[in-house]
Amino acid sequence: MSDFLSKYRPLFHKGGKYEKYNPLFESFDTLLFVPAATTSKGSHIRDGIDLKRTMITVVLAMIPALIFGIWNTGHQHFLALGEFIAVGDGMMEKMLFGAELVLPVVIVSYGVGLGVEFIFGMKNGHSLQEGFLVSGMLIPLILPISTPLWMVAVATIFAVVIGKEVFGGTGMNIVNVALTARAFLFFAYPTKMSGDKVWIATDGANTVDGFSGATALGDLAGTVSLDRASDAAKQTMQMFEDGGVYSMYNSIMGFIPGSIGETSVIAIGLGALLLLITGIASWRVMVSSIVGGLVMAVLFNVWDANSFMGLDPIHQLMLGGFMFGMVFMATDPVTAAQTAKGQWIYGFLVGFIAILVRVFNPAYPEGVMMAILFMNVMAPLVDHYVIEGNISKRLKRAKLASSQS
Repeated sequence: MSDFLSKYRPLFHKGGKYEKYNPLFESFDTLLFVPAATTSKGSHIRDGIDLKRTMITVVLAMIPALIFGIWNTGHQHFLALGEFIAVGDGMMEKMLFGAELVLPVVIVSYGVGLGVEFIFGMKNGHSLQEGFLVSGMLIPLILPISTPLWMVAVATIFAVVIGKEVFGGTGMNIVNVALTARAFLFFAYPTKMSGDKVWIATDGANTVDGFSGATALGDLAGTVSLDRASDAAKQTMQMFEDGGVYSMYNSIMGFIPGSIGETSVIAIGLGALLLLITGIASWRVMVSSIVGGLVMAVLFNVWDANSFMGLDPIHQLMLGGFMFGMVFMATDPVTAAQTAKGQWIYGFLVGFIAILVRVFNPAYPEGVMMAILFMNVMAPLVDHYVIEGNISKRLKRAKLASSQS
């Protein structure tokens, strides 16, 4: 393949017959093979892994969550219909049903996003930028399964153009691109992003008695205004006990409704392990964000003003998009803090604010998106004060050394 591309490369370079298509050729070439260009001067010298390899590794880390999301889409569908109720029943049927719904979302996300990237690449004379390799997978995984494909396309265009290209492209964006798409959809089409009818694909079929379609956080949010001693509140909290629909086991395994790729902590954990082994994601951000969420959940446990606050802190972190956000989006090297101390502060506040928003705002029982976007904007400020603090300490040490000499 390398020899084949080398044969036709001159046709796409300056003066070649297809010079104007050079960005597309270079994108395909560098996706398959390490770029031939090397850094000969300047400070930005990198090792053998280029940016595309980095991004592809992140995509590979999300594959377990994607595969589980495909299966869980089918599982929740048949569970709502009262068919193949056991986890191991109808595996093939569940996978096929899930793939039929999930894969088109992935295809639209990549197709539209890369199309926009190609247009900007042709306009500005550069190859397709690597960042969307990750964003193109993230966008489908953080959406409800019922999101119309045209909405996925519109949100993707908005995220790439407004969230990235207007700032200069990959590496220049100030907020996470995938979360920009999610935020756009949430505020532009709120009924398609929340409620009890968007998480499970029932296709208008008759569901079993007692089926609600709500998520764990949605049900918890409904208890905030209820007396904890009421039958309704008690009935809801029973679903979070051992053997309940939202038990700790089901929450960790991911056998609950939610966004396509966010439910299984096990699948997310496999991806986190790959990112940590390869050194691509910041372990400081991961650890500190989980600690921050845990601290906030413990404080709510101590307060214990309602059922939502009274939920076990570990269980709190296993629900919603918390773990997915902490592993794949809070660690975004472009929008996260860059200094070591800043990463600890940034990650802690992401986790802390995510649980704070989740519990204090029953109308929006998932604070991960808002917490990460807020801290994306604040990350440069965090780094600024960390650097200023270091400068101040060094100046004090220099003055002390000077006075002693």
